[in-house]
Amino acid sequence: MKRVIFLSIALLGVLVLNAQTPEERGLQIAKAAEKADLGFGSSSVELKMTLKNKNGQTSERFLSTKTLELTEDGDKSLIVFNSPKDVKGTSTLTFTHKIGSDDQWLYLPSIKRVKRISSNNKSGPFVGSEFAYEDLSSQEVEKYKYKFLEEKGSLLIVEQDPVDPKSGYTRRIVTYNKDKGYRIEKVEFYDRKNSLLKTLTYSDYVVYKNKFWRAGTFLMVNHQSNKETLLKFSEYNFDVKLSDEDFSQVALQRAGK
Repeated sequence: MKRVIFLSIALLGVLVLNAQTPEERGLQIAKAAEKADLGFGSSSVELKMTLKNKNGQTSERFLSTKTLELTEDGDKSLIVFNSPKDVKGTSTLTFTHKIGSDDQWLYLPSIKRVKRISSNNKSGPFVGSEFAYEDLSSQEVEKYKYKFLEEKGSLLIVEQDPVDPKSGYTRRIVTYNKDKGYRIEKVEFYDRKNSLLKTLTYSDYVVYKNKFWRAGTFLMVNHQSNKETLLKFSEYNFDVKLSDEDFSQVALQRAGK
């Protein structure tokens, strides 16, 4: 009798799953990914950025990133360029918001000024890379509308349509790995004309503290300009103790000096 009951419960679960609309399942997957990464608190990491132009010529930059996790709103992040000399001290502060446009500031050491990045310019390139300023924001569920597209083994493919009308993208196609903490494997970005603009591939994953998956390599390929940006991350530090004070405009200027 118990076995029959268990089988009935399992069958009910399958029926409920199948009864979901693509929109409901897409949202469910995004929430599962968010839940899997909750609780890291704060982190820091060093990284190398390699820019490749359409002719295959490359240049390197070295930078550091700090992140503060917030649950009532989106995360905060601070990015500081350490070298070479022409970008040394350039810093970007991002306050991601679950609802509405994010707040972003750029510190330029050449003029010793903090410049607020307009929400109209969020699709612009981040310091000459193939990443846009809006790509620097944390992954917040509320920022998109969702539609489940396909399941390939452990991979779940979901369309995400930005809620913000000022986004530079009409949609993103995101591939999650449900067997690896719902980590993201790939993101395809479509421009305002709904043409494929860029593909971001994540690789060399490491799991920290038995829970938090972080990719050691990001490769952003721009299919329209034939340019690439490669990010190589050093080991993450999840024991760093950061607070709101580390993510103020004063901290932004201090980091750039």
